Amino acid sequence: MANKSVFAATFGRLLPNATARNLAEAKAYAYSDAHALAQLAMTGTFGDAFYQDTPPQVNRLLALAESVEPEFLAKTVLHVRSKGHMKDTPAFLLAVLARRDPALFALVFNRVVDSGRMLRSFVQIVRSGQTGRKSLGSRPKAMVQAWLNAASDRVLLAASVGNDPSLADVIRMVHPKPETAARAAFYAWLIGKPADTAALPQVVQDWLAFRAGATAEVPDVPFQMLTDLPLTAEQWGQIARKGSWQMLRQNLNTFDRHGAFAVAGVAEHVAQVLRDPAKVKAARVLPYQLMATLKALSARVSPSLRDALHDAMELAVSNVPALQGLVAVCPDVSGSMSSPVTGFRKGATSAVRCIDVAALVSAAVLRANRAALVLPFEVSVRPCVLEPRDTVLTNAAKLAALGGGGTNCSAPLAWLNAAKTAPDLVVFVSDNQSWVDAAHGAQATGMMAEWAKLKERNPRAKLVCIDIQPYGTSQAQEREDVLNIGGFSDAVFDQIAAFARGEMGADHWVGQIEATPL
Repeated sequence: MANKSVFAATFGRLLPNATARNLAEAKAYAYSDAHALAQLAMTGTFGDAFYQDTPPQVNRLLALAESVEPEFLAKTVLHVRSKGHMKDTPAFLLAVLARRDPALFALVFNRVVDSGRMLRSFVQIVRSGQTGRKSLGSRPKAMVQAWLNAASDRVLLAASVGNDPSLADVIRMVHPKPETAARAAFYAWLIGKPADTAALPQVVQDWLAFRAGATAEVPDVPFQMLTDLPLTAEQWGQIARKGSWQMLRQNLNTFDRHGAFAVAGVAEHVAQVLRDPAKVKAARVLPYQLMATLKALSARVSPSLRDALHDAMELAVSNVPALQGLVAVCPDVSGSMSSPVTGFRKGATSAVRCIDVAALVSAAVLRANRAALVLPFEVSVRPCVLEPRDTVLTNAAKLAALGGGGTNCSAPLAWLNAAKTAPDLVVFVSDNQSWVDAAHGAQATGMMAEWAKLKERNPRAKLVCIDIQPYGTSQAQEREDVLNIGGFSDAVFDQIAAFARGEMGADHWVGQIEATPL
């Protein structure tokens, strides 16, 4: 018999050598600077994560933003804001771009700063000095001035809610030149200076009259401007009837506590708004936000509102593709996935964990692909029986209940190989910090070794790894049949579909960002 050590199968020797160590000190593959920037920008929330605290994340994000070409940085900012719906990281990267390339900064500013909150975040980050300067500079100052002058009265009034910095701080900082007497009075009122009340916008006059008790009609002002006033249940009901989709989602318990839903027709109106397809789309709701709302919803709130949130969730993941062939989806349910998906943030830590998001993505894929295999894993694959007809949130809760144990990203692929099953598409949702299989003898990761075995049975198979934490490495090296993407928004479903259809090039996700028009 031939010497097996000489004539061994070649696939093991052709595996790509690991190029890095992950934060669990196991073999991994490092991302390119461009990919690492995109992944960190789509998942980083400036909160402490399981394996890494906030300062290293900020320093890493800054270093990556400095390492790429300014044009790619500008496109990443646009992608992260428009597709990922992120808030802090696009403001941070925009501040870096303002220093690196003022012309590109001016080109994308208004597409990134699309709300008063984003404006205040951008100014706060620049003034913090974290991006290399502490003053706005002439071009950013001019852009902020133009934004303030172009904003409607209602947008400015909404922007006036919040501090550090407040809108008044921003106005004092940049000194916008009002173009009308009405806007001059409004700016004066916003910064606490004497103003001609008759020249103020009508909505401000209405709020002043309501606060003074001159009228019982609740003005159409930001919700936060009313909460410290003594309101009746009927008035709370009026606020609910005028509320935006996101405001209603975030304050269901508050409305219930103040008796708004006991007012005839209010609960029915709010339920209709929450399940309205056009409003759900316009709100750019992240599926995990709906999960957080349902987790926090008081048992006293009307069941009709809970049902409406379930309907909204179905709409929020309605772009999950129906995929050709056999699909396997593998949510990581290990112990590290118990950390909050947006990190530990003092006073603002999300109740939604990484494991909840992994379970949510898996349940959404199963809903659109009812023959899909669902293989939750930690050290090994955990059995879990799911009913595809159940709601996405019901199945997500079943998967999330499996949490605990070490991380072994090769386990689902090993399970498929042992079962001699070779799916056409395998989707992982993980933090990628595999360590249980670190003793694998080859220089490749255990995951790539098992993937090579699966590919021998199905050469057309494709692997998608959704990374939901900003750690910067993967267990699967990106190539024609392997896609690494970051994030936990519904944008990942579009990317999975494009990859499965063969519409993404060799550079995969980074290529999509590079195709973003400036």
